[in-house]
Amino acid sequence: MNPNNFKPQHFSWQFDEGVARITLLRPERKNPLTFESYAELRDCFRDLVYAKEVKAVIFGSNGGNFCSGGDVHDIIAPLTKMGMPELLDFTRMTGDLVKAMRGAPQPIIAAVDGVSVGAGAIIAMASDIRYATPDAKTAFLFNRVGLAGCDMGACAMLPRIIGQGRASELLFFGRSFSAEEGLAWGYFNQLVDAKKLDTHAMAMARKLSAGPSFANGITKNQLNMEWDMSLDTAIEAEAQAQAICMQTKDFERAYKAFVAKEKPVFEGD
Repeated sequence: MNPNNFKPQHFSWQFDEGVARITLLRPERKNPLTFESYAELRDCFRDLVYAKEVKAVIFGSNGGNFCSGGDVHDIIAPLTKMGMPELLDFTRMTGDLVKAMRGAPQPIIAAVDGVSVGAGAIIAMASDIRYATPDAKTAFLFNRVGLAGCDMGACAMLPRIIGQGRASELLFFGRSFSAEEGLAWGYFNQLVDAKKLDTHAMAMARKLSAGPSFANGITKNQLNMEWDMSLDTAIEAEAQAQAICMQTKDFERAYKAFVAKEKPVFEGD
């Protein structure tokens, strides 16, 4: 992937000064996902592992909404006619999108406005940081369409973000929750006025982009890996990870800047 000339077919892509911005298309339908957009997003986040120029990613809203989930006509209807092998191919493919988002070393910011439901809620959940407008409505609504709440990693990730009890309620009932609830639960990091959402997300992404990007990737990797570690194993893993970061030029740059009473300029190496 060359982020400067990357031209996806099924979502929009903007790249400038280390920050990539992704938005889904078809705002008149509240930005639903299709088979094609799922696959292209998965491939995009997989390729970001090797796109060192990209330091941070914003997954933004479009036309006042984030994502309405799988398209009823383009996805839901065909799924009702598929056999088990085809269905499993689909559910594994959607899960691969979450794996790719978590595997990308860049911090991902979800800028959520309006509707964020179903797989749209999953995309926000799989991001590292979530900002929302006061009007954002989020729902893991799989139960309401006759499916289990355990979709695309929801039963693993959502309890870690908001707690087992809250996650259980949302996944069993499929109810929507308000932006204020999400903020109180720690699902959203901050609520931002709709007119300022994009500007705020971009400011935070640029701040991340100006930081030590190699070290940020290590932090994200440890956040992922330490889910399954004992405390002793985690502390040892962090000791090794930090020793690796101490060999970077960014660590030396930070030291020299501190001595010179200057602001460090990180270059990601």
